[in-house]
Amino acid sequence: MTIEISDLADYGWSNFFTSQLDQDDLDNYIPARVKSVHRNQIHVIGVDLDRTTMPFISKDGEGTQATVGDWLLLEQETFRPKRLLDRKSIFKRKAVGSHRGEQLIAANVDTLFIVASCNFDFNVARLERYMSLAHEAQVMPVIVLTKADLVDDPQEFTDAVSALDPHLIVENIDARDATAAKRLEPWCGLGQTVAFVGSSGVGKSTLINTLIGTDDIETRDIRVDDSKGRHTTTGRTLHRLPEGGWLIDTPGMREIQLTEVEEGIKEVFSDILELAASCKFNDCGHTQEPGCAARRAIEDGELDPERLKRWQKLAAEEVRNTETLAQRHSRDRSFGKMVKRAKKDKAHWQDE
Repeated sequence: MTIEISDLADYGWSNFFTSQLDQDDLDNYIPARVKSVHRNQIHVIGVDLDRTTMPFISKDGEGTQATVGDWLLLEQETFRPKRLLDRKSIFKRKAVGSHRGEQLIAANVDTLFIVASCNFDFNVARLERYMSLAHEAQVMPVIVLTKADLVDDPQEFTDAVSALDPHLIVENIDARDATAAKRLEPWCGLGQTVAFVGSSGVGKSTLINTLIGTDDIETRDIRVDDSKGRHTTTGRTLHRLPEGGWLIDTPGMREIQLTEVEEGIKEVFSDILELAASCKFNDCGHTQEPGCAARRAIEDGELDPERLKRWQKLAAEEVRNTETLAQRHSRDRSFGKMVKRAKKDKAHWQDE
């Protein structure tokens, strides 16, 4: 079975993946895209292909696994995954729990729709987290605001988002209105892949159902008592869009721990980094140091002090989550030695 490259474009294939193939790969293997991942199997799709097969785990010593949106080469007779193609983008987060693993969210995405609702659950800090993910993956972020009917002044929320970056694309949409949802069509064309992220209850599932024209995804209203959403989506899967593109839904994530997104954070907070370059000291902590350009900008009303705090928090979190176990142990040992030395010096001083 030989597959034509042009036929794969319908599934999101591009020259980026073609460049990774050897001359006879299409004669010997079947290119397939991961539609969904389950505990003991994965669902793959492609040209004349729609089936489940065994999960892919690399044998390179790193245990790399396939996630939704990945491209695999399958053996023609067994349909076993043979090779995982390099990704043009990947979204991941620190896995929930005490262990330091990573959870892959989606791969090979072209546009990230960051969904937030115009209600009490609106959170600028959370938007900055998602934006950092998008910039790190070099994927375009589009902010989608929903539930404008729940507030008196929807423009207030649009302005709050635009203040983060004047170049950000912001769409205020009624998730139930198919006509309004058409404003997202420019990013949903043939071969394009979009992903939706956002907290539970912001209207993400409703909007996705509107876009794909079905009610396949369960939806629930925001709780009245605290304006927070109930969790609905429990997995990730590729959905076909009427415009020819592909959509990846993700579970609602109220808190997403960032890892390996240093460049993404720098992009989101580029205004603060530009100020920091003018600080008197290269290692300025932007607290009480003399000659701090960031503190001066706050005093002059040019920088929101809360934005500075959010940047400091995200940057510290990213370093902590990206740090390897060996690095953490080394740091902990150094700290332990410092404490012991301080106690010893204190005891010596008291004996004198």
